[in-house]
Amino acid sequence: MRALTLLGQFSEQRRALNLSEMSRLSGLAPATALRLLRHLTEWGALERLEDGRYVVGVRLWEIASLSPRGHGVREIALPYLEDLYEVTRHHVLLSVREGREAVLIDRLSSRTATEVAYRVGGRMPLRTTAVGQVLLAYGGAELQDELLAGGDGPGPAPGPGGADSAGLRAVLADVKQAGVAVVRRTHPSRTVSVAAPIHGAGGGVVAALSIVVPDEEVPAHELVPLVRAAARAISRNLGHRAKASGAWRHVQPQDSSASQGD
Repeated sequence: MRALTLLGQFSEQRRALNLSEMSRLSGLAPATALRLLRHLTEWGALERLEDGRYVVGVRLWEIASLSPRGHGVREIALPYLEDLYEVTRHHVLLSVREGREAVLIDRLSSRTATEVAYRVGGRMPLRTTAVGQVLLAYGGAELQDELLAGGDGPGPAPGPGGADSAGLRAVLADVKQAGVAVVRRTHPSRTVSVAAPIHGAGGGVVAALSIVVPDEEVPAHELVPLVRAAARAISRNLGHRAKASGAWRHVQPQDSSASQGD
């Protein structure tokens, strides 16, 4: 557990740490921290730079990539992510929920795409992101109560379409009814995100799919059917069987004029 405490000190803002920083941040004695760092480095969980600082090792990524919630969903979803990317040429995101946050497990982006603050493996708040609102809407009342009571951590403020605590339940009810979330943001750039749920074989939501484009470049209502259709296709490939829509299937009638007995 103490080794995991050391690994937990790395973050987006702290990608490289020296011994004294690791000791201070983890609360471990320097000698203990050094012994554990050596074991982690030998195993490949960490790598030691020439200046003595430590960074996360490739072997951790190899292990993490085996997660069925990450690799399994990503493998099936990738062709559909690529299709969405070809249509939008900005950002396509695939996320899963981990506790009270969303974790980005894949992202396709153009080099000229509008700026966003999300990276693969990074965490996003549930309240104020489109994928987060989808995962929260389908996460159940207990999770929503917990989030309203304690919040879900700091995150960039959304633009119109975000929700404070008072309006969160109404927003989530709308998301669940519509099967899609739309969130506009002003930081780090003006964007609109449209997200839809991905269902697993058991019917529960296992991930959320979204596209992020510059606000006002494409009307959000034009993006909704694209994201929703891709999410449904991924869900079917994961084994989900949606309830019948009630749509009437037209059957081509037989030609009554065809000759008989030929």
